[in-house]
Amino acid sequence: MMNLFDFAKKAHKLLPGHRSCAGCPAPIVARAILSATDDEVVVSNATGCLEVVTTIYPQSSWNIPFIHNTFENAAATISGVETAYRSLKKSGRINQNRKIRFVAFGGDGGTYDIGLQSLSAALERGHTFTYVCYDNEGYMNTGGQRSSATPIGANTTTDPVGEVRVGKQESRKDLMKIVAAHHIPYAAQASLSNWPDLLKKAQKALSTEGPSFLLVLSPCVAVWKIKPDMAVELSRLAVDTCFWPLYEIEDGKFRLNFDPAGNKLPIAEFLKHQGRYKHLLEPKNKKLLDRLQAEVDHEFEKIKKLSEIGISVF
Repeated sequence: MMNLFDFAKKAHKLLPGHRSCAGCPAPIVARAILSATDDEVVVSNATGCLEVVTTIYPQSSWNIPFIHNTFENAAATISGVETAYRSLKKSGRINQNRKIRFVAFGGDGGTYDIGLQSLSAALERGHTFTYVCYDNEGYMNTGGQRSSATPIGANTTTDPVGEVRVGKQESRKDLMKIVAAHHIPYAAQASLSNWPDLLKKAQKALSTEGPSFLLVLSPCVAVWKIKPDMAVELSRLAVDTCFWPLYEIEDGKFRLNFDPAGNKLPIAEFLKHQGRYKHLLEPKNKKLLDRLQAEVDHEFEKIKKLSEIGISVF
C-alpha cells in the first residue's frame, strides 16, 4: 500500500501553477487520487471550479490527456472514451497489454444535480471508469448557490438567512446510496484529513474492473467563509463529528472505516469555524441545529449497522 513518502516521489499528473483559491483542497484531492495508479490516465472534467482554475486558456495544469466537458456530461464523455479504447484493443490498434485508466471529475453541482443522469447511465452500462466527486456543498464557481449537497441551515446566495427562512431547510441528498443502488463494484467516501484511507480507496477504485465512485469532501474557502489554512482541519472535524463518515461499499457490502466512538464531537464543532453557519449557533436557531445533529447521528448509525450486518444490500 502506498504511503506518503511514495506519494511524494510520484510524477504529478496535475501540475502546480493552477489558479485555485489559496487553501482550496480540490486540486490536492485530484492529485492524490491520480497518484494512486502508475497506469496511463485519461481525465474528463465537468465544468466547475477544478476545470476553470486548471485550464484557463492558453495554459493547462494537466500533464495527461484531459477533456473539458459541459456541466452535465463528464460521465458520458469518459464512458465513450473507454468504449473507444476497448474497441481499439479488440481491433488490434492498441496493444493488448497497454493499460489505460479513465477518470471523471465533477463538483457536487455537476454530480448530485446537473450531471446525475449522465453518471447514472454510465454506471448502469457498466463501463470501467472511476468517477470522483469533490464535494464543496454548493455551486461555488458561480457564487455559492445551494445544491442538493448543501446541508440544512447553510447560508447560500439562493437560500439566504432571512426573516422567513434561516438558510437551506432541506436535507442533503444521499449520493453514496444512490450510486450504490446501481450495483457497482466499488464506492467510497473519503476525506483529505485521512491520507492513508484516501490513497487506499483511490487505489481500490482505480484497479476496479467496472464502475467505481469516490466522494471526497472539499471545503470551499471562499463560500464556507473559512481561513485558507482550515480546509484539512475542517475535513477532520467533519469526520470526528460523523458529519462525513469514512466508509466504503464493496460489492454491496458496507464497511465503516472509522468510528470516533467515545471521542465523537458535536456537530457544532464542525460548524463554528464556518461563516456560512454563524447564525445556526445563535440560541434562537437551536431547533434547526438540533435537527441537523439528529440527522447526522441517525445517518451514521445506519451506516454503522449496515457495516455490522456484513451482508450485501444488493
